[in-house]
Amino acid sequence: MLVYRIAINKYAQSLTASGRAARWNPNEVDMIYTAASRSLACLENVVHRTQLGLNALFSVMTIEIPDHLAIEKILLSNLPVDWKTLESYPITQQVGAQWIRSKSSPILQVPSAIIVGEVNYLINPKHPDFELVKLISVEPFVFDTRIKS
Repeated sequence: MLVYRIAINKYAQSLTASGRAARWNPNEVDMIYTAASRSLACLENVVHRTQLGLNALFSVMTIEIPDHLAIEKILLSNLPVDWKTLESYPITQQVGAQWIRSKSSPILQVPSAIIVGEVNYLINPKHPDFELVKLISVEPFVFDTRIKS
């Protein structure tokens, strides 16, 4: 399976996590966020950046997850109704941190908070099978100037 990540150029050359808090991880819990498509990866960046932030130099990373690797899934039915809100970050961060610590699988499929029915894939860089996940290409990515204009 191929997944995608759009990152600022200087961070796009390797599969590394920032350790900064986000929806599914608290600070200092390393997790690599990817999306099921380039377009969803684009939208994930757009909702979290200002217009000025979209002017940096970006790359789209294509990442290969071997088909035989275990993928756990977080289902909407297992999340609170308001899971998308900023106030619910502690709940989703706890879910993600517990998954990272358990090392129960190298990949966690989570619902997109932006598009119903779409999914993102979280990668656990501390899992023993992480070495099987490969960055297969890095290409320049430019956000269309009409986005957030």
